[in-house]
Amino acid sequence: MKNATILVLEDERAIAEMIDIILRKEGINNITLCSTVQDAIRKIEREKFDFYLLDIMLPDGNGLEVAKYVREKSDAPIFFLTAKSSDADKLRGFMNGADDYIIKPFNPLELVARVKVQLTRYMKKQVDVQEGRIYTCDRFVFNMDAAELEVDGKKDIISGRLFHLLKYLCENTGQVLSKEQIYERVWGDYIFDDNTVMVHMRKLREKVEKDPGKPTCIVTVRGIGYKLVGDVH
Repeated sequence: MKNATILVLEDERAIAEMIDIILRKEGINNITLCSTVQDAIRKIEREKFDFYLLDIMLPDGNGLEVAKYVREKSDAPIFFLTAKSSDADKLRGFMNGADDYIIKPFNPLELVARVKVQLTRYMKKQVDVQEGRIYTCDRFVFNMDAAELEVDGKKDIISGRLFHLLKYLCENTGQVLSKEQIYERVWGDYIFDDNTVMVHMRKLREKVEKDPGKPTCIVTVRGIGYKLVGDVH
């Protein structure tokens, strides 16, 4: 984790410097500070980061734009730092690829703890690659090694949390998984967030189901969670 690279996008200098200090105290020294969307995008184009801490309201735009751009390239954890605390704002953040949502003002120690949990899980996933497995379910084929999803003969790359969500479901085909289990495994956090799981499950169903409103692959087990129905090869 000490070799991890983190990008912090925050226009309030005092907050940015405080985050920099507390992360360095934990031995995380590869930290890049940005204060504008333009600067962040420029740095992301040149370098791959393992973690993103993004403010939402910025002088030249918002962190949602940056998160969307990151998700096109990476499944690294994204935290939003913002004073916006409504459910609608949180939902918008999660739909743009966020893994967590930190409300200002925040407890620095809590922020560090959440970052370390997510970062540790992410770094482990990078070295814990499972090769050569292909999963099939009704109308889709998931090649995990290639991060490739084929639905009705049409191939596409699946990345970010949707990749890890589908991977977890496929690895536990036929088993009923609670939302809490899914959140802990895919997001690597013990602070359960029901909306996050539901939003990502809906987006995954939109990719693999013929009728997302009446799923036949990823079915809901009322009162418990979800189950992937299919065969593993």
